[in-house]
Amino acid sequence: MTTRRFFVAFAIAAILLAGVVSYFAAGSPDGLNRVAEDHGLASAEKEHPTDGSPLADYGTKGVDNGALSGAVAGVLGVGIVLVVAGGLAFVVRRRRPSSA
Repeated sequence: MTTRRFFVAFAIAAILLAGVVSYFAAGSPDGLNRVAEDHGLASAEKEHPTDGSPLADYGTKGVDNGALSGAVAGVLGVGIVLVVAGGLAFVVRRRRPSSA
C-alpha cells in the first residue's frame, strides 16, 4: 500500500468514525463537567467566549436534529484537524535541509 493510499484510507476512516460514532455519544456530562456538578462547582460556571460559535457544545449551529448536528460537528472537527496537521507536516517536511 502506498503512503498516499494509506493517508486517504485513514482520512476516510476518521471522518466516518466521527460522523457515525458521534451518534452514539452519551448525553450525560463529560468528565470535568460531571466533577463540577458533583462537587457544587457548576454554579460558578461562566459562559465561554466561543459559546455562540458554529460548532459550540459538540453540535452544529442551525442543524435542528441533535444526532445530525453532532455528526456534522464531528466530521467538520476531524476535517479541520486533518487539514491543519497535514499542512503542518507538509511545511515541516519541506523545511528540512536535504543531506547531499
